[in-house]
Amino acid sequence: MLKHTSKIKEIYEDIQRKIFYMIPEKWDKLYLYASVIDSPLNQETGELFFYYIPKGILKKNPVNVYEIPTKFNLDENDYLKLVELLYQKIKVLRQEFKKIQIGPIWSNLTISIEGIKFKVEYSYEDLPNNKFTSYERHIIWRYKYLGISIQQCTKKEREIINRYLSGERLLIRKETYESGIYIKNIKNMIDFETENESTQNVEYVASKEETNRKVNQILLSDEEILKPK
Repeated sequence: MLKHTSKIKEIYEDIQRKIFYMIPEKWDKLYLYASVIDSPLNQETGELFFYYIPKGILKKNPVNVYEIPTKFNLDENDYLKLVELLYQKIKVLRQEFKKIQIGPIWSNLTISIEGIKFKVEYSYEDLPNNKFTSYERHIIWRYKYLGISIQQCTKKEREIINRYLSGERLLIRKETYESGIYIKNIKNMIDFETENESTQNVEYVASKEETNRKVNQILLSDEEILKPK
């Protein structure tokens, strides 16, 4: 059973703030995947991506984090630095668990945010020896968490999902943590501020220059995370 110290809960809050800041529009749900793999040289590698569902009366397609710079006319390099800061914070979370946990440590996680509900699912998969590639695991993850039907998939994606559904299922250790989101005045990069899920205000008036200035402020305040150890 994972222990959740006050330090770990602080890291959760920081992760939440970073996620909220990175999405320049109202949204209903978010699903994030991150993996951290220990290499023989004591280095950590892995990946991170997330999708959010824009708020609206009509059903909307999930937006990939890596589509955001193009969608909102943001500087791509600066935005990718924000993604890297978020990933580094996931690594910090894993290191914090290493300090207090005896035995194997989780290899990947899925974070979901719906309304004010925050959920983290930790998995102990043996990723280096997984029978699916990173790309294939991404397709399977999208199918499981984003509600994408097989009919919406390409022929190649359908083949991957069918191979996953018909294959032998391994018993993988998983642990889950759930809580509410209690932090207030969460802002995004274009002055999106919210105190709770029912009172949300956003003004889409920031220029590209103003938005990128704010991104740079965040990068400067967190620059120590990106410095080589």
